[in-house]
Amino acid sequence: MTTSDKRPSTRLVHSGSHPERYKGVMNTPVYRASTILFPTSDAMKQGVKNRFESVFYGRHGTPTTMALEEAVADLERGYRSIAVPSGVSAIMVSLLSFLKSGDHLLMTDTAYSPSRDICTSFLANYGVSTDFYDPMIGAGIKELIRPGTKAVFSESPGSLTFEIQDIPAIAEVAHAHGIKVIMDNTWSAGFFFKPFEHGVDVSIQAATKYLAGHSDVMAGIVTASNEEVWKTLKNTSAYLGMCLGGDDAYLTSRGIRTLDVRLEQHQASGLKLAEWFKAQPEVERVLHPAFPECPGHDTWQRDFTGASGLFGILLKNLPNHSLSIMLDNMELFGMGFSWGGFESLLTLTSPPPKRSAIPWAAVGHLLRVHAGQEDPDDLIDDLEAGFKRLREAL
Repeated sequence: MTTSDKRPSTRLVHSGSHPERYKGVMNTPVYRASTILFPTSDAMKQGVKNRFESVFYGRHGTPTTMALEEAVADLERGYRSIAVPSGVSAIMVSLLSFLKSGDHLLMTDTAYSPSRDICTSFLANYGVSTDFYDPMIGAGIKELIRPGTKAVFSESPGSLTFEIQDIPAIAEVAHAHGIKVIMDNTWSAGFFFKPFEHGVDVSIQAATKYLAGHSDVMAGIVTASNEEVWKTLKNTSAYLGMCLGGDDAYLTSRGIRTLDVRLEQHQASGLKLAEWFKAQPEVERVLHPAFPECPGHDTWQRDFTGASGLFGILLKNLPNHSLSIMLDNMELFGMGFSWGGFESLLTLTSPPPKRSAIPWAAVGHLLRVHAGQEDPDDLIDDLEAGFKRLREAL
């Protein structure tokens, strides 16, 4: 079915679905495969020649992973996608595709911690240098470019503190110097922000989160702006042996079918919770891109079409024991890593965010909030009880 002329919700339902190939089955079935048999020696030679375009060997893809890749490329309006085992593996494939010993990387200072750690440990050990830059730098990134700069890595909004970057301004400068722009687009799920309309060359998503959406999958997706970029990424993923299993690919494809209605609920609940937090005397600041006080809010209004359910709150400087009493007894909010699933999460960020370009100066505790699919009024009741415990413990 051709869906390129359809509206987003319709495309999510039908992209990557080929019932005519599978006896009317809407979702591409799970293929668990290593060996693929060929009927003739000539067919096998042709399979080797076209190994990235057809089912050749399980590690290079199956109909199940290819259906997922087709759906995500359509979602983000990219050229083609590559399915890998996790968000971190998507980051690794993207960086290693365009960096080698002696090269220089510009990494946003507000990046997801594993992204920072890849730079300071793994890449540094292989002779790649990294400078961390202020996420609000925009076109000013020109001043940080060196002769050996090969990539700019962005994440908008930033992990934990939710600054929105001016991606078009960064991309214009980067492309003028022949530099690739890589973006972690997990927060928007590729639904609220279309990276390739704003100059991004490589878009990364931890499909573990909103794409799969049910807290039971580990997966990553890398999407390319054009054929040349895709071939580079595909070769790198093959060299690294990155492949996603059929079951996880199937579950992620299934999750995509309901992405828009889930995000609508995440967004509405997140905004309602953020407004509630803003009214609490213990809260110093709400870190939500939809709020005018969030750095980059005007850019969010210009470039994004909505907000997901993940945001942060900065508390005033409160005793650790009172925070523990509040968090340890929440009924609906869980404490755990990841986000993007059906459940709400409330996680204390400690120690403070790692920063080098713009040191984090706030003295209060930072909480990361994910608004799940529960009724927001029930979530607020849980928060009110939690803040009551906190106040009684002060």
